[in-house]
Amino acid sequence: MQAFELAILNWIQTLRCGVLDVILPAVSWTADHGEIWILLAIVLIVIPKTRRIGFAVACGLVLDLLLCNIWLKPMIGRVRPFAIAPSTELLIKPPHDASFPSGHTAASFAAVTALAVAGSKLWRPALILAVFISFSRLYLYVHWPSDVLGGIAVGIFAGWLGAKIAERLMKHLDKKSL
Repeated sequence: MQAFELAILNWIQTLRCGVLDVILPAVSWTADHGEIWILLAIVLIVIPKTRRIGFAVACGLVLDLLLCNIWLKPMIGRVRPFAIAPSTELLIKPPHDASFPSGHTAASFAAVTALAVAGSKLWRPALILAVFISFSRLYLYVHWPSDVLGGIAVGIFAGWLGAKIAERLMKHLDKKSL
């Protein structure tokens, strides 16, 4: 399996060019700690009309953090591809945590799913950004393809569950304020 994934990553490396070498590290940077998605949640929470959607995104991101970074990465401890193929030139600083699942991807898909489940039309442009962020992790040679697929699965689960939890919490708070 590792040889197959390495072949995919090496094929992606044939796409390397000056433009992508500038754009994709910047795209990846927007989600280094989930910043773009955290900022989106904060903005949505601050606006009264979109507060429920913002809470859904925030809950999805918290669940993603717990599942991905606190539980799965340390438990699985997968080595990153650049450690297996050290001759590949990295365009970013090498991450020091475990590889599986991709945290950038998981946070991105948690936000996208929470937006969709909460009924926001923002999920479509967010999905486009999430796909670019996920691809950037492969292009940058810091994740295996299965890390990205795992990140998508974790993110979808966290986003869905987070949106459902936020919905129940908001209903509970609405009942208390009556």
